[in-house]
Amino acid sequence: MNGLLKLSIAMALTLYAGVAAADKPDTLTIGITGFLSGPASVFGEPAKAASEILLDDLNREGGVGGVPVTAIWVDEGAGGEHVLSEYRRLVQDVGVDAMFASISSGNCKKVAPLAEDLQVLNIMWDCGTQKIFEENSYRYVFRTQANATPEMLSTLLYLLKTKPEFESIAVVNQDYAWGRDSWHIFSTALKQLKPGVRVVAELFPKFGAPDFSTEISRLLALRPDVILSTSWGGDLDNFVRQSVQRGLTERSTFVLPLMESSLQRIGLDMPEGVIVGGRGDHYFLHPEFRHDPEFQAFIERYKAETGEYPIYPVFHIAQALSALKGAYEKAIAANDGAWPGKEQVVDAMEGLEFRGLGRTVYIREDHQGVEDQMIGVTRRDPAYDFAVMDHMMIFPGSAITTPAGMDSTAWLETLSDSILDLPVQTYRHAE
Repeated sequence: MNGLLKLSIAMALTLYAGVAAADKPDTLTIGITGFLSGPASVFGEPAKAASEILLDDLNREGGVGGVPVTAIWVDEGAGGEHVLSEYRRLVQDVGVDAMFASISSGNCKKVAPLAEDLQVLNIMWDCGTQKIFEENSYRYVFRTQANATPEMLSTLLYLLKTKPEFESIAVVNQDYAWGRDSWHIFSTALKQLKPGVRVVAELFPKFGAPDFSTEISRLLALRPDVILSTSWGGDLDNFVRQSVQRGLTERSTFVLPLMESSLQRIGLDMPEGVIVGGRGDHYFLHPEFRHDPEFQAFIERYKAETGEYPIYPVFHIAQALSALKGAYEKAIAANDGAWPGKEQVVDAMEGLEFRGLGRTVYIREDHQGVEDQMIGVTRRDPAYDFAVMDHMMIFPGSAITTPAGMDSTAWLETLSDSILDLPVQTYRHAE
């Protein structure tokens, strides 16, 4: 064999080795965007605290493929431009291996095309907009939880199963994209499944409004059977407290799909009989896992370190971390045990099944996570100084998520009454 041929073979083998096995890093670094200031910090701070606990546990167990994992947080509260500049800096200058972004749906929309340009694995770990994968196709962007469509549809199905006699409804939502988009999803499905219901008021107070006296006065006069609010944070807390004070919760059935995250803050001011959700099967007293030793250990440690029980953003960050670990392990296995390259990890995300603190989630071919949804109703328990969930139903995500390749509005308009017969598992509190 002549020298030139030997050199060519050696170069080819070196190139193949570079494709087949990347150098194993000393540390796997992820960047995470979340609200650490402002009103939405009620979501970001719990998630950050949870990530520190989860990463501590993960690294004590050997990390990912023997590599420890570290996280760098970016405050979404500093604004969208700050998020984009920090995102770019973390990828290009720091060299993070993956990004988790974001809580804000607006930031998710901005970050997705940037992730494609930078060719970095991006996990949308909390944002709810259904439009990301319905309007675009991405290689590097994935979502490890549900979107707004199954979250709203499960809420409506619970209402129809438990209070089918209602004839009128009003909505009080924050006046920005989430408030209007979530109402569009809910109302589209409502028109299809119970077309005779009258919408007596569509109220969109300013985001961050502290006073809901005008809206409450109008609702007291209109007396709708049902009042829906997909609001969150301080807005939701203030609306509920003021509604209780003026007796509105005694006249109408309240439906609050994001209320799980506010139960502890509102405490015993929260009345019984309110329909509540937590954007997935997320609940610190999850009826299927509350006696699971690992689940219990996390809940107890989180409570000890933060003074609170975990809320749904905690579950979402747990799912994102579980998915990242699962993708690397899947890619390592497919690579004969060698450390995978970036593209191999991205390939492993599609079709991935993983579990955080709740039921198993899987990633579809359109990169949307399919996640079951738990809805319940509030009740009192002397063991807690806040309302808990009872009469819980867990809806299968596969049956209530818009099929891949379809628009949510178009799909919801095809629903028939048969979806009301969807089998769901039901649970009572403390059983």
